[in-house]
Amino acid sequence: MNRRPVIAVLDDEPQLRKALERLLAVNGFSVVPFERGEDVIAAHSRQTIDCLLLDLHMSGVNGFDILESFAARDIRTPVIVLTGHGEEDTASRVLALGASAYLTKPVDESALLAALASALGELQTDPRA
Repeated sequence: MNRRPVIAVLDDEPQLRKALERLLAVNGFSVVPFERGEDVIAAHSRQTIDCLLLDLHMSGVNGFDILESFAARDIRTPVIVLTGHGEEDTASRVLALGASAYLTKPVDESALLAALASALGELQTDPRA
């Protein structure tokens, strides 16, 4: 029996979190929403997360902190960064920190689904995962 991929959504904007939850659920994913970065880090050891959709700019633990924490702990969960502040050096920085993709808000649905398919495919072919 195949299980549905679990996608964690970390964004401090409730409306965007809800919209992403609906989009992902309609496309066959299980969704676990998070409002705070601290909660994603804590949950990662307790539950399976196949991919993380990550907002960069949040108060408290931000997206950069999450990427650095995953790298330091050798967590290989694919991360797709979603940001409203699209800048070239930011894109370079998050990709260097291990993000699978960098998308700007408002997020194009087909681009997001393609990035998810790619990230989940990488996970299946990565012998370290």
